[in-house]
Amino acid sequence: MNELVRILDGNNFVLSDGNGDIDAGPRGACGFFEMDTRFLSQWRLTVNGERLNALAVDDPHHFEMRFFLVPGKPTHYVDATVSVIRERCIAGTGFEERLTVLNHADREVDFTVRLAADSDFSPVYSIIAKPMERPGQIYRRVEEGRLRLGYRREKFRRETVIATSEPARIDEYGLTYDIRIGPHQRWMTTLRVDGLVLRPDGEDVREHISPHRTRTAGQLRVELDRWLARAPQLTCDWEALAITYRRSLVDLAGLRFAPLALPDDPMPAAGLPWAATVTGRDSLLCSLQALHVAPELAHATLRVLGIGQGANLDDFRDEEPGKILRQFRYGELSAFEERPESPYYGSADTTPLFVILLDEYERWTGDAALVTELEEQTRAALAWIDEYGDIMGDGYLWYRSRNGASGLVNQGWKDSPDAISYRDGTLPGLPRATCELQGYAYDAKVRGARLAREFWNDPAYADRLEREAAALRQRFNRDFWIDDGEYFALALEADGRQVDALSSNIGHLLWSGIVDESRADRIVAHLLGPRLFSGWGVRTLAKGEGRYNPLGYHVGTVWPFDNSLIAWGLRRYGYAREAGILAEAMLDAAHYFDGRLPESFAGYDRDVTRFPVSYPTANSPHAVTTAAPFLLLRVLLGLQPLGDNLVIMPSLPARFGRIELLDIPGRWGRRDAIGNAHGQRASASR
Repeated sequence: MNELVRILDGNNFVLSDGNGDIDAGPRGACGFFEMDTRFLSQWRLTVNGERLNALAVDDPHHFEMRFFLVPGKPTHYVDATVSVIRERCIAGTGFEERLTVLNHADREVDFTVRLAADSDFSPVYSIIAKPMERPGQIYRRVEEGRLRLGYRREKFRRETVIATSEPARIDEYGLTYDIRIGPHQRWMTTLRVDGLVLRPDGEDVREHISPHRTRTAGQLRVELDRWLARAPQLTCDWEALAITYRRSLVDLAGLRFAPLALPDDPMPAAGLPWAATVTGRDSLLCSLQALHVAPELAHATLRVLGIGQGANLDDFRDEEPGKILRQFRYGELSAFEERPESPYYGSADTTPLFVILLDEYERWTGDAALVTELEEQTRAALAWIDEYGDIMGDGYLWYRSRNGASGLVNQGWKDSPDAISYRDGTLPGLPRATCELQGYAYDAKVRGARLAREFWNDPAYADRLEREAAALRQRFNRDFWIDDGEYFALALEADGRQVDALSSNIGHLLWSGIVDESRADRIVAHLLGPRLFSGWGVRTLAKGEGRYNPLGYHVGTVWPFDNSLIAWGLRRYGYAREAGILAEAMLDAAHYFDGRLPESFAGYDRDVTRFPVSYPTANSPHAVTTAAPFLLLRVLLGLQPLGDNLVIMPSLPARFGRIELLDIPGRWGRRDAIGNAHGQRASASR
């Protein structure tokens, strides 16, 4: 994953090797993907039978890339008499690739240019899981001027169509060009690759639904320019922050995904390559992190997830009335219900996060209309917390999958099977009530009460929610507190036992506000202490715990989004200096990734590695990671909506120098926030 290069537009993306080739193999991650299907698993360029090597790669935008190539091994470069420019861009339902072959010799030369093409039409999930037998049939057809690759399983059909602007010898496995180029001349062709999602009548299901699908590269450039112009403008003294901010804006633009349900209202997809689809948790959190940069993402996310809210009891999909979905996929496994993917509701945190985002969105934008539009869905979400989330009837939010065969065991954000454990590494039984879920439930009730009182004209309901929130806070601080460690348990088991591993989850409790002020000091000391803080960020699990592994997905790595929420919580409780330490560490790490933080990186101590080590299969770009620098900026500048005003209270570590974030959108119109390391600040209306 770390060696692949990518172009993307929502869930249409190409992952390739550094020379532009796609050669996936049985478990490789590269390919051309759309609608949760790999439409190309091989796309290999040769000149006179030789593979090409990259001299340089340029990625000016998220949707296009240029490769400057020469045939043969590096030892040939000094004598290279031919070079190739490979230009690739997303366009509509696929991508275009322009090949330019340049003859540097002083004589006419014949060349054989070959593009080998094939597809396995694999669903995304089958690439990351164990290989599976698929009963459908792959077919290949040569047509005039194009190659058609296809996969058919009953009424399920997917096709890849490859067309060329210049004549070629086309066979079932690729296109061959026999060309002659004069001295110091060039030859060019443009290839068009489309992924088709076909109905039984042969028409693409998207044909009459989404104009978003037919955008050209030129239209994408115009749209990106508009997106960047609408976003707040950042100037700062620390170059790493400026580079990361720009990179995050561009990546977030590329991750915007328009689902078929609301084709003109794009929301953030979770990330490449495993989660470029409609998601619950990631879209909600990304939208929350980016509210002061792109509030329209929250509007889209809330509407899409509101439409997909659970209405029935469905064990296979973990669906319950009022529950907000985890994800929705369009691939083969979903179509034949071999996996619960379209939709799947196996997340216990998405439902309270839905309420939290709606309230925070209204605070920022003043969009009372959406609060009114989503009243029924929000009430249903709050009811789900008490009716279906409280499995044990004790006032806590629990989870246990209804689907024992293929449902997720862990249904918080740390959803890998070994993520929730005791100090000694023992795994607890089910159901489980993780600590951060209680914080989210508390926050959702507090925010739901405000919505009920101010917008739904229901003060009695608001009073009830506030009483329930207060009782939950008191109960939580009693039952989850571990006296001998002075921190909150990672979870409770069904019998009330404390799952006592020390984890980053306790930082989310500060963000939610459920922690008694008298205990905040100890939580902060743990978060910034040597067991959790690596020097690059807070680890998911503390050193010394039974399952700690610095390269364990949820048991020792550092997640930037996790750290951004922790920093927000630190600032909420008045620990601005400590929040600044986390922000500085994250942005320092971003410098080593050219401004694009990965989903997670290793939890090694900073003085051991000297640079952050990426997790091998991390999603990148990853929505909540892409938006983490935005939330860190909000924390550093102390941005907080208060009525029709934006409160600005900067607190910056010395390394940041001066920061100016201009044209911050909200119910106040546009405002500027200016801060420096000496505590001076200024703001101005726009």
